[in-house]
Amino acid sequence: MPRTAQRTSSRSATRSARTLACAALVLPALLVAGCSSDSGGEPASSEQGEKSPSAAPVKFKELPDACKTLSKDTVKKLTPKTDNASGKRIGTGNTQDSGSCLWSGLDKFDYRQLTVSLKRFDSDASRGSGDKLATAFVQQQVDGLKTDKGNKDLKTEPVKGIGEQATAVSYEVDKKDGEKSEAFREQRLVVREANVVVSVDYSGAGFEDAKLPKAGDLEKNAETAAKEAVASLK
Repeated sequence: MPRTAQRTSSRSATRSARTLACAALVLPALLVAGCSSDSGGEPASSEQGEKSPSAAPVKFKELPDACKTLSKDTVKKLTPKTDNASGKRIGTGNTQDSGSCLWSGLDKFDYRQLTVSLKRFDSDASRGSGDKLATAFVQQQVDGLKTDKGNKDLKTEPVKGIGEQATAVSYEVDKKDGEKSEAFREQRLVVREANVVVSVDYSGAGFEDAKLPKAGDLEKNAETAAKEAVASLK
């Protein structure tokens, strides 16, 4: 391919990656913010849980900064050529109850995007323990993908060796960039450790007719991120 055409294709891929990355910011924010209300069976706030003398104690009373749950070496491995190994914080930055961070990288025409979202649950006398509420949230994260008709070839399976409970979901989705549509392969790994849920969303695309990443590779890398994020809980 002539050098001029290569530069044009590279710029086109970069613009597509940035546009799609901006659009994808909505999902992690919803994962965190969508479960903060005190309705529809959702847990009460930390303050309400602490006021209840009969509420069971919880293991984790605060969360780490989501952008510090992964080492920069891990980020660079999972999102090659990233221009921000420190990550982009999503949401308010309040680490007591929730937090989310996004990283992305474009290596030639291979695009990768990684999001780590954390959600902590306090016990509530009327709804149950923090562990129980976190368990229900894991299922919500899985069911939310199942009900989205835009997700294709969706598969779920339990994962052993990460946290107390873990479920992997793999699927494919088409994302629009103006008039164009790009195919993405997606991997979500939802892990519960006591009263905290760690959600890892890892996706990849091949711009300019480059190949999609293999589902097995995405799952392996998502597990690497999930293990490191769970280990960061204190």
